Amino acid sequence: MTSLLNLTQTTEASLIADFFQQSVGRWKSERRYYTLPDGETKEVVSAITIRFLEQHSPELRQLADLHGIDEAQLSCGAEVLWDSHDSATGKPQSEGSTLFGASGNTLYRDRGFATTKPISAEFHFPNPTTLCLRTEYKGSVFEEELKLVGQNYRTRQTIISRAGEQVMIGQYLEKRV
Repeated sequence: MTSLLNLTQTTEASLIADFFQQSVGRWKSERRYYTLPDGETKEVVSAITIRFLEQHSPELRQLADLHGIDEAQLSCGAEVLWDSHDSATGKPQSEGSTLFGASGNTLYRDRGFATTKPISAEFHFPNPTTLCLRTEYKGSVFEEELKLVGQNYRTRQTIISRAGEQVMIGQYLEKRV
């Protein structure tokens, strides 16, 4: 008899694999960050490239090593490359890459939003096209929602909190290029 936990993990593994595969390609991400409580805004444009990672890929082996887990635990993953610039000035903001690997309802990453250290997030799908993440580290909580909108758009929203207070909201519109 299949347990509810095993069924849930199988469903989550299938949903995250589908979400990653549907996200493969190049995207233009228009981002707006609101610093709270004063509401100061910053606008950034990013070029993003997403690649799907099959189970046992060298990148997922590397990610498993970083987290000290068995690579077989990671069912699939994604590599995300980005290059960001300030929308108003064109000044470079950041450039880099991130590895993601899924195991059950945990998403392992080689780095976080505000750290270069390996982190993990809990994830769930309220529906097949919406991925919700919750990550905690360095006294901060990152709640993120990524939603596929048809084949050519994604929306994202990130809320960052510290000590129970929201300190930043990031909103993104990503267009496939």
